[in-house]
Amino acid sequence: MKLSSISFLAAIAGTVILTGCASQNAAPITAQDLQAHRWVLSTVDKQAIQTDPTASQAFLQFDNSMMASGNASCNNFFGKAKLDDNRLRVDKLALTMKLCPDTIMKQEQIVHGSLSAWNKLTLEDGKLTLKTAAHTLVYQAEQQPQAKQDTQAKQ
Repeated sequence: MKLSSISFLAAIAGTVILTGCASQNAAPITAQDLQAHRWVLSTVDKQAIQTDPTASQAFLQFDNSMMASGNASCNNFFGKAKLDDNRLRVDKLALTMKLCPDTIMKQEQIVHGSLSAWNKLTLEDGKLTLKTAAHTLVYQAEQQPQAKQDTQAKQ
C-alpha cells in the first residue's frame, strides 16, 4: 500500500513538472510571422515612444530574404536579420545619420543597440516584443492596406 501511494504521488509530481515546463516553451516564431506585418514601435522600456514634430514613425519590417529595415524615429536603418530559437538580431546594421532632438536620438540609440544584439522574441496578440538584458522594445503589428480597405468597406 505504501509503495503504491509513493508511486502514485511520484507520477502526479512528474506530470505537474512536465506540464509546467511545456507551458513555458512558446511556439517558435518563424520568418513568415515577422514578414507578415509592418511592425510599429509602441514602447521602449515600458514607456511610450518619444515623439517630435520632426520625428518619423518608428517601425520595423522584414522582407522575404530576412533583410530588416525601418526607422527608429529619425534615421532609417537596414541589415540582415538572423532568427534562431525565438531570438533575433540584425547584423551589420547600417543607418542614416540625421541629427535629431536629444530625446529622439537617445531613443534611436536604444533601438539600434537593441537590434544589433541578440533579443529574446515573443509574439502575442499582434505585439512583437524584443528583449535584451538592458532594454525591451514592443512593436505593434500594423494593419495591412488590404485589411484596412476591407474594414472600411464593411462600415
